Amino acid sequence: MSGFDFDIAVVGAGPAGLAAAARAAAGGASVVLLDEQAEPGGQIYRAVTETPVRDRRILGPDYWHGAELLGPLRDSGAAHWPGSTVWSVARAREDAAGGRRRIQIGLSRDGSASLLTVRHVILATGALERPFPIPGWTLPGVLGAGAAQVLLKTSGLVPSGATVMAGSGPLLWLLAWQYLQAGARIDAILDTTPRENWRAALPLLPGFLRSPYLGKGMKLLLEVRRKATVIGNVTALRAEGDGVLRTVVYTRNGSEHRLPAETLLLHQGVLPNLNLANATGCAQRWDEVQRCWRPTTDDWGATSVEGVSLAGDGAGIGGARAAEEAGRLAALDALHRLGRLDRAGRDRAAEPVRAALDRALAGRAFLDTLYRPAEPFRVPADDTIVCRCEEITAGAVREAVRLGCSGPNQAKSFLRCGMGPCQGRLCGPTVTEVIAAERGVSPAEVGYYRLRPPVKPITLAELAALPKGEADLDAVLKH
Repeated sequence: MSGFDFDIAVVGAGPAGLAAAARAAAGGASVVLLDEQAEPGGQIYRAVTETPVRDRRILGPDYWHGAELLGPLRDSGAAHWPGSTVWSVARAREDAAGGRRRIQIGLSRDGSASLLTVRHVILATGALERPFPIPGWTLPGVLGAGAAQVLLKTSGLVPSGATVMAGSGPLLWLLAWQYLQAGARIDAILDTTPRENWRAALPLLPGFLRSPYLGKGMKLLLEVRRKATVIGNVTALRAEGDGVLRTVVYTRNGSEHRLPAETLLLHQGVLPNLNLANATGCAQRWDEVQRCWRPTTDDWGATSVEGVSLAGDGAGIGGARAAEEAGRLAALDALHRLGRLDRAGRDRAAEPVRAALDRALAGRAFLDTLYRPAEPFRVPADDTIVCRCEEITAGAVREAVRLGCSGPNQAKSFLRCGMGPCQGRLCGPTVTEVIAAERGVSPAEVGYYRLRPPVKPITLAELAALPKGEADLDAVLKH
């Protein structure tokens, strides 16, 4: 391929991607917004243009804010390619014809694969729900709170039988509030937030008192506690059933209790979705506060890979409003790097954006500390499955460590962890934590999966249809 199809490609149509694409296109760049879903919005604003939940009180005003991002995108002239799965981003290399740096993106759309050539990429891949591996979490009837929220937004569906929610974090309480607004049944909420987290978070409370989310969050929390049974200080949890969920068993204050349940919704926070950035070669670091790996970026979202930026929760969890502002910053910097905006103009335009970002992030340290998951729910017992694709238990991972496995990449060879369809999304954080605990070192020393494209499943027919030139294949598959 010669020339450039677009100046900038934005991957992901959540708050960061929508804002980045609109701002970059408004600045004069040719922009394409790539997203797997049929409609824009990402996970947080999922189905905002077509949700069957028409009563706005159910999903709340923060959800409907997503619709306000669509007008600027349409007006900007940016191209939006829904149904596009990006499975590769190659490092920038010289264009033989023009001598300019170019990046090739491997994507699948409408059943066929192609290579898209751009000058700059903004990855706005968002967040993934943190794995919550407990005994029985693979039973039918057990699912993540995030998945349950997607069903509510896209189809207006809520569980009809006995429903238990368990875990910690803002999304758990938001979903509980949305369920109650929808008239859904919640039999109990099992709060796994450790008591010691409150003591650790207390010194950070003054920062949270300046947060724009304080009033809304407290109102939501109090309403849920008034309408639903909340059981705190839960220290152990498992799901039981004869092929399907029947019972939720939990430990509180040293005593074991049982609840009948047909649905168990689990949640203990979210993590950056870093698979594509990882496979692109972006440097990453261990975040001890958020207890996760995150790509290394500068204040504009630029990564260690030339021509690749990150914006939003994919670069570190900050929430939807923070992601939106981070998307605008990444777009301004991309415009500057492409010569469409001088440094002074970039910095001047960024001032109100940075102020809004600071407001959105106020109190984040308090939330991260308060809702840090307890170790037993991050580092499960031996008989608990950690890799659902390959059905590998935590005990098998520990045995591999005793045999000389030092990190997740070695675990692939020992056990095939991380080699299934999810490419480590569901097991990566847990495998790292289990290995680190068994070795008695920090996850920073253990490391994370070293990923290679394609980061999403594609068919052999799609690969066969790609350009056959050696340079093209090298760009996509060898980096």
